[in-house]
Amino acid sequence: MMAVAHPRLGLRPFLSADSPLLREIFRDSIEELTSEDYTEAQQEAWASVADDVEDFRKKLSGQLTLVATLEGSPVGFASLEGKEKIDMVYVHPAAVGQGIGAMLVDALEKLAGSRGAVKLTVDASDSARGFFEKHGFVAQQRNSVSIGDEWLANTTLHKQLAAKREAS
Repeated sequence: MMAVAHPRLGLRPFLSADSPLLREIFRDSIEELTSEDYTEAQQEAWASVADDVEDFRKKLSGQLTLVATLEGSPVGFASLEGKEKIDMVYVHPAAVGQGIGAMLVDALEKLAGSRGAVKLTVDASDSARGFFEKHGFVAQQRNSVSIGDEWLANTTLHKQLAAKREAS
């Protein structure tokens, strides 16, 4: 028996077959990681966005979506809408604190830059705002978003991306 001192993290593109598991990561993340900032009713309204697994699959398929894996098993995902908006970053609560969110955001930054984006924006939940600020994003404005019968607050943040160097 061998212990793994440093579990292997990986990234891969989203596959349609990932939808049910990513839906669970989405729901578990909201339920377990946002209770200090949102009420149960707000959490349920937010999580309900993924109630229909087919609609959730279509949303993820319509964006550039990356899946983070730990020893080959999906533990998180992130998506880029267009070329400069981070739409979703979710990590399973059991895998939080292992650098998975940072790996996902770093990959999206690089992909956005390669697509010509000069900045990235994100509408971060109150629970995720500190994470994004720690990674160089700056708050721009507060928002109120209506989902079902609930209103949820979030913050739009942005980060300037490094300019591409011209080949000489």
